Amino acid sequence: MRSNETPTATVDLFADEDQQPARTEQIGEQSFVLRGFALPWVERLLPALEKILLAAPFRQMITPGGFTMSVGLSSCGTLGWTTDRSGYRYTRIDPVSSQPWPAMPEVFRALAQAAAQEAGFQHFEPDACLINRYLAGAKMSLHQDKDEKSYDPPIVSVSLGLPAMFLFGGFARSDKSQRVPLFHGDIVVWGGVDRLRYHGVLPLKEGHHSQLGAQRINFTFRTAG
Repeated sequence: MRSNETPTATVDLFADEDQQPARTEQIGEQSFVLRGFALPWVERLLPALEKILLAAPFRQMITPGGFTMSVGLSSCGTLGWTTDRSGYRYTRIDPVSSQPWPAMPEVFRALAQAAAQEAGFQHFEPDACLINRYLAGAKMSLHQDKDEKSYDPPIVSVSLGLPAMFLFGGFARSDKSQRVPLFHGDIVVWGGVDRLRYHGVLPLKEGHHSQLGAQRINFTFRTAG
């Protein structure tokens, strides 16, 4: 679909969030939504997430412009993404704990690689997983993922918990964006010619998820180093 097309979503974001039929939707030349792909993995993902958050709890970071991000952030893997007034970057050390970021659980890595392969990207080796927590009202402005050393590997983004409206734009911030509803267990994979597309998340609506409560958790896997 061309980046200047903006279909209006007609899906009820508060339909039964665990019953999205498994299917693949193409949203760009090399961009896909894997509906329900993560559902068989959830029971293994959540305990691993709890262990990560014990070592690296969610925190709201400051942007270089001095704004406090509305999402809570953590990371796991060799590299963790961070931001403060000095800029956006990856670090090997969590600036809050002064310890290395928690290791990426094998179940995280295996899910990311399986999703990448399903979308046609072979041999994905993520070394960073940014973990975002969205509460009601939290959002992510349109941005590009461009702090990585190479743009060859894809981005793999896993949605858990409350549904959200994902914005998938073009190669300029001013390009119109598709609105793509994301549900518990959905994974978006984009790379290749689409790797530097702008993307974001509209403010999260209030709700309650049967497993995760009043929040949305997002894992974004990248090869950063």
